[in-house]
Amino acid sequence: MAQNKRRSVSTRPKPSRPEMPREYGIKGPRSGSGLLPWKRVSEQMSQARNYWIGTAWPDGRPHAMSVWGLWLNEAFYFQTSRGSRKARNLADNPHLVVHLESGDDVVILEGVAEEITNPLLLSQFADAYQAKYQFRPDPSDASAVVYTLQPRVAFAWLETDFPGGATRWRF
Repeated sequence: MAQNKRRSVSTRPKPSRPEMPREYGIKGPRSGSGLLPWKRVSEQMSQARNYWIGTAWPDGRPHAMSVWGLWLNEAFYFQTSRGSRKARNLADNPHLVVHLESGDDVVILEGVAEEITNPLLLSQFADAYQAKYQFRPDPSDASAVVYTLQPRVAFAWLETDFPGGATRWRF
């Protein structure tokens, strides 16, 4: 995106049931009963300290790594060294998966990572990061890169209620 434009916060994703094998017990995609609210996902993403991200090596092998990050303006942000494996992977293939730590209270985001270059967004990121982690990244550090992920698809469920609350959102 040219100026790192953000999707409108008022844009809400459309909830439905995830497509999973029949034996998982997921009701059809048209069933709206028991769907989780997007607000719950947004709150979990805001409150989390650690996030798992998944990228792909140039040869297609998966790469997973934990990162600190932020949920701002309905998007996920994180910073890393330009020389890190995750940054090199994203430079080659920007598809990204973000997952919270819990396998019992699940949130998974999928989409395409974008490097943030807009100075205002970089400053907002640094301010929010300092407030959350008591560490301020330097937005002018050329050896680092800040990525954002505006989800294209998101999934959430509670293990204790699976498959009852299993929800997929499309943007």
